[in-house]
Parts: sequence; structure tokens; C-alpha cells
Amino acid sequence: MYVLTKPARLSVDRVSVHTGLHPDMVRRFAALGLIECAVDDSGRLWFPPGTVARIARIQRLRGGLSLNYNAVGLVLDLLDRIRVLEAQVRGSEPS
Repeated sequence: MYVLTKPARLSVDRVSVHTGLHPDMVRRFAALGLIECAVDDSGRLWFPPGTVARIARIQRLRGGLSLNYNAVGLVLDLLDRIRVLEAQVRGSEPS
């Protein structure tokens, strides 16, 4: 069976498999606010599909720049702001 669409959300176990992180580390990233998640009525965590790419970015920042997780969070916030600003500039440029 082949999956033709991306799932709307990923479980902790699925994120763990795709990133190579232990499920407890995935939960820790969520607790630190490094990745977004939603909690269902039974208390299970669910992650958006972009979580795997975000964790890859976290791992590159942590490994490549030797940043602690607080600094990684700050850098991620700044990169997100830059992306938004760049999109705004592109949208305001004349065609």
C-alpha cells in the first residue's frame, strides 16, 4: 500500500522514526517549544508534517554551531521572522 498524500499530523512515534530521535527527545523538543504540537483528548501529542524538517534544522544548528537548545530556539525564531519579512518584501515589489 502506498500513501499518496502527506498525513495531516504525525504521532510522536512517526516523528521519532523519521528523525532518528528517541520519542522522549521529541517530547522534550515540544516541551521546550522548539516544535509545535497539539494534544488530543487522550493526552497524545500530534505534530504538523513540517516537524521533521524543523527537527533537521534543529539538529544542524545544534551540531554545526554547538548551540544549546535555548539558543537554537532563538535562532529558529529569527529565521522564521526573516522568512516572513522576505515574503512581505517580495509581495510588495512591483511585477
